[in-house]
Amino acid sequence: MIKVGIVGGTGYTGVELLRLLAQHPQAEVAVITSRSEEGVKVADMYPNLRGHYDGLAFSVPDVSTLGSCDVVFFATPHGVAHALAGELLATGTKVIDLSADFRLQDAEEWAKWYGQPHGAPELLPEAVYGLPEVNREAIKQARLIAVAGCYPTATQLGFLPLLERGLANPATLIADCKSGVSGAGRGASVGSLLCEAGESMKAYSVKGHRHLPEIRQGLRRAAGQDVGLTFVPHLTPMIRGIHATLYATVVDRGVDLQALYEQRYANEPFVDVLPAGSHPETRSVRGANVCRIAVHRPQGGDLVVVLSVIDNLVKGASGQAIQNMNILFGLDERLGLSNVALMP
Repeated sequence: MIKVGIVGGTGYTGVELLRLLAQHPQAEVAVITSRSEEGVKVADMYPNLRGHYDGLAFSVPDVSTLGSCDVVFFATPHGVAHALAGELLATGTKVIDLSADFRLQDAEEWAKWYGQPHGAPELLPEAVYGLPEVNREAIKQARLIAVAGCYPTATQLGFLPLLERGLANPATLIADCKSGVSGAGRGASVGSLLCEAGESMKAYSVKGHRHLPEIRQGLRRAAGQDVGLTFVPHLTPMIRGIHATLYATVVDRGVDLQALYEQRYANEPFVDVLPAGSHPETRSVRGANVCRIAVHRPQGGDLVVVLSVIDNLVKGASGQAIQNMNILFGLDERLGLSNVALMP
């Protein structure tokens, strides 16, 4: 049984970790922390977890207590894992970070996008980027895993087959992405209020979103060269889900794109390439750790359109974190993640 600790259990990714781990046959949550909710029972804060964590209460983060765990998840805002990750690694505990603290390999670039110096640049060389469809072998040997972000997961999985084969023009990639409001986190903010976000849709951070350098980093690795990416995120009036509409110029019209995608993801348990002509919906992945993809070549032209959908809290965060844990500990990576998406 894997002994699990969670730092930052009061946000959406924290409670999603708890929900998914409650059905994991080889994992047990032993420690969950929150400075603001110290002493509060998990089941009192989240009634949906009653009967699963009735004896578990939030506590203040403590390295010795967390260090007794086999693995610690950080479900925290950026900058928090910097302070504790090194100390936990020194105890022999594995660290899986759901924040952006270790996703970018360049500390200066991280500082530019997150507005503060990187707090643990010495750990960046060993941080493994936690996108299993790309880094499965490295994840198996990792001590520190940086779980891929939500927009980056949907976008990279959509573009990878084209870039890995050198089929797409890497200079003219476009990612037009929509996210549910839960992507903004659980903290109170005017933009997340029902009256503000309901019955409306808007683009934001067009000049530059924090996930842009992460996506470019991954696409650059896939292409083997620099990429030009226009990434425009949108806020949509739904709770969960990301829909990425991706555009790439593919001059070779002789390539069977449907076969290309099916072959690339044939052995991936959490990527579903839909039949030709399909249009994946976010509701088809709600609550599930799966990315559904469809590839189109409108009017048979050079512009290829890839549609990619995920649940931002599952395959885009907590579910993917558990998938990483399963790989890290040599388990079937589907353990605890086999639940079917919620419909309607």
